[in-house]
Formats: sequence, C-alpha cells, structure tokens
Amino acid sequence: MGVARPLRFVLSIACLVFLLALPFLWPSSGGSAAVAAPLQDSSREFTINIHKYAFSPARIEVRQNDLVKITIETADIPHSFTIDDYRISKRVNPGQTITFEFRADQAGSFPFYCSLTIDDGCRTMQGELVVRGR
Repeated sequence: MGVARPLRFVLSIACLVFLLALPFLWPSSGGSAAVAAPLQDSSREFTINIHKYAFSPARIEVRQNDLVKITIETADIPHSFTIDDYRISKRVNPGQTITFEFRADQAGSFPFYCSLTIDDGCRTMQGELVVRGR
C-alpha cells in the first residue's frame, strides 16, 4: 500500500497535465479557428532610384503579407528611405546600393520620404507604399 499512493498521485498529475494540454493539441472546429490559415507566400522586388529630389518609382503597390524586397540607390548626394509605420529607415550614400526586406503585414497607404537634412530639397521628397488587403 506504500507504493500505491505515490503511483496514484503521479498518474493523477499526468492526467491533469494531459487535460490542460488538450485544447492546444486538438483545435476546436466550432467558433473561431484555433489555427490561422497559412500565409500565401508572395514576394515583390523593387529598385528605387533616389536623386535630387525624387524617388523613382514614387509609388509601389503590394498585397498584404507580401514579402517586399527593396533595393535603393543614389548617384548624387546621400539620401534615406523611411517608412515610419513599418519602422524602416535606410540611408544610402552616392554610388552605394542598399537592399532590405520586410513583410507588408499592414494594409493601407504609407508615405515614404527622405529623412536627411543635408539639403532643403530632401525634406520635400515623398513617395507612397500601397498595401492592398487580401
């Protein structure tokens, strides 16, 4: 009888752990889905030439959840490519190329601009990232 009590305790704890883990192991079919639908992988690539005082192209369009790859380049003076809502700010120097990626997970229209204050014209440079919802 001395061994039966600890064994019963261990089995009780194991059953309790199993019951607590069950909702995570077996998603429910009613109500809201327990597992999100997989993202449809799509990637878009853009090269943006930045020069006094414009982005070319000045508008880029993607779909929500696209993986966006952007290459920025400039030949005249240092510039930056900044999108506040995506927390992106990349600086490029003349003759340099910078490439970066991000997931366009927010639908909407987002301005991009040059955040440098080297030249007054930099403050007027603007473009637009348009992320269309799925």
